[in-house]
Amino acid sequence: MVRLVLPNPGLEDRIPSLAELETIEVEDASSRPKWDNKTQYMLTCVGFCVGLGNVWRFPYLCQSHGGGAFMIPFLILLVLEGIPLLHLEFAIGQRLRKGSMGVWSSIHPALKGVGIASMFVSFMVGLYYNTIIAWIMWYFFNSFQDPLPWSQCPVNENMTGYVEECVRSSTVDYFWYRETLNISTSISDSGSIQWWILLCLTSAWSVLYVCTIRGIETTGKAVYITSTLPYIVLTIFLVRGLTLKGASKGIVFLFTPNVTELANPVTWLDAGAQVFYSFSLAFGGLISFSSYNSVHNNCEMDAVIVSVINGFTSIYAATVVYSIIGFRATERYDDCFNTNILTLMNGFDLPEGNVTQENFAEMQQWCNATDPVAYGKLSFQTCDINSFLSEGVEGTGLAFIVFTEAITKMPVAPLWSVLFFIMLFCLGLSSMFGNMEGVVVPLQDLKIIPPKWPKELLTGLICLGTYLIAFIFTLKSGQYWLSLLDSYAGSIPLFIIAFFEMFSVIYVYGVDRFNKDIEFMIGHKPNIFWQVMWRVISPLLMLVIFLFFFVVKVNEELIYSVWNPDSPEFPKSEKTPYPGWVYAVVVIVAGVPCLVIPGFAIYKFIQNRCQRHGDQQGLVSTLSSSVNGDLKY
Repeated sequence: MVRLVLPNPGLEDRIPSLAELETIEVEDASSRPKWDNKTQYMLTCVGFCVGLGNVWRFPYLCQSHGGGAFMIPFLILLVLEGIPLLHLEFAIGQRLRKGSMGVWSSIHPALKGVGIASMFVSFMVGLYYNTIIAWIMWYFFNSFQDPLPWSQCPVNENMTGYVEECVRSSTVDYFWYRETLNISTSISDSGSIQWWILLCLTSAWSVLYVCTIRGIETTGKAVYITSTLPYIVLTIFLVRGLTLKGASKGIVFLFTPNVTELANPVTWLDAGAQVFYSFSLAFGGLISFSSYNSVHNNCEMDAVIVSVINGFTSIYAATVVYSIIGFRATERYDDCFNTNILTLMNGFDLPEGNVTQENFAEMQQWCNATDPVAYGKLSFQTCDINSFLSEGVEGTGLAFIVFTEAITKMPVAPLWSVLFFIMLFCLGLSSMFGNMEGVVVPLQDLKIIPPKWPKELLTGLICLGTYLIAFIFTLKSGQYWLSLLDSYAGSIPLFIIAFFEMFSVIYVYGVDRFNKDIEFMIGHKPNIFWQVMWRVISPLLMLVIFLFFFVVKVNEELIYSVWNPDSPEFPKSEKTPYPGWVYAVVVIVAGVPCLVIPGFAIYKFIQNRCQRHGDQQGLVSTLSSSVNGDLKY
């Protein structure tokens, strides 16, 4: 077993001893917040880990990588990298009783860059994540109409027909791209601020501030709703979905494995990345949350429970989503078939009801045999249920286009729309609690903010500052900016931070010391599984995934999807290369948090060398003075 531990002088002075922990917990009771009960803590962690990605990214990845076959690498990597790192974050936060910045500074001053990187990533992700919540609120407010505003095209200015852009695309596409985003045709064409999105963004940040105004004292109350309501709504949608025509086709399509995908490295790469996204690892929020626990809380059991809930939620949500997608695909298949039936009936003046889906092929043959010339002039659409099921849509496309289209075809559509967007709002808000914790606590640890400032003021300033920067997402090009940040802010930096977290605890803090800490906290040492994962398997896996991910991203041309009504392929999105200046944005968003870790370590090394050199000069000067003084006497 690997037992390498790097030299770490002064560690004993920077961390409290095990004997002091219980005393410190009592002393901190008045000055440091704590959870009201275990349920509150678990709901907060589950709410932070289970987010929008479980609902709209995981189902898409399943569909893209062989259905049920994708779940095999996902569950394997969940066990090999997700659970070990989650346990490590829970345990080190509970042991050192500090936020992410304080934890890594205590282990070694040179590791403060890990905490700064986590804070930066939490800030960048929170910056755009709350904009998604603003979009959700916009749809929620518009759901109290019957019919739903995205169920029909608006009339044009001349009142002579429908708006051409809507007719050429679809009602849901038009409402999303034009009525909601009023999107431009380039990221360089910013346009003006869309006031309705700005109002929703203001509401989103106001709600978040109210919920996080006093840290876990207020978020701990909110999670009773935000973390439980999504499961209730998902269950309601599952029950409703299973009663819809074609739902079973969607679920069968999802769980039918294409085992050849297991030989595709990209499948494993996407599975590893999804584990990080779905667990919210390396953001710093989980370390802060666990630091408010009792010293003897069973963090090992917490990690296992949260992991099981997270994995179950991903699969459960995918089942719900594909029951609705199955219904939507069946509806589109029926519409396609009905169009073909109508074409055949009109071409041969057949009586209504004479042609059905069951006898369509037979009637085609009869018509072709009767009048081949007339039949040859008819144009039929290709109707394939699998092609409709396999149209891969993720993220905002799944939520604001696919699901909204399916909802319009349900009875009492406004009710289902309200429920759906309440669920997304709760999922997004509970994830933002962790992102805010990952920014507020490190700022307090950095001591940039005067300690006399109340937490309410600090939280308010962070919310206000982030809200003002987020104005960029209310522009006509806002969706392009959000997609850019979503692609790079929470990808490569998370792998780097997670690797350094595990390396720091095992090889700088010391795995033997860590084992003793856990034995003191939960009553027994970590078993052989944790030992092997922490020392070898998990760091190695993270390194391999990062290297593959980095190579793929570096060799990938930076392109984005543009909604352009003048494009010859409209209504399909036009794939366009990003302008050159976007590369600088990518370097800032993805490069800064990666480089700040080694950068701060180098800075501390140089600082220590200079300080040591200065101390030696001071010592020489002192000795020289003593010698000269003795000679005088």
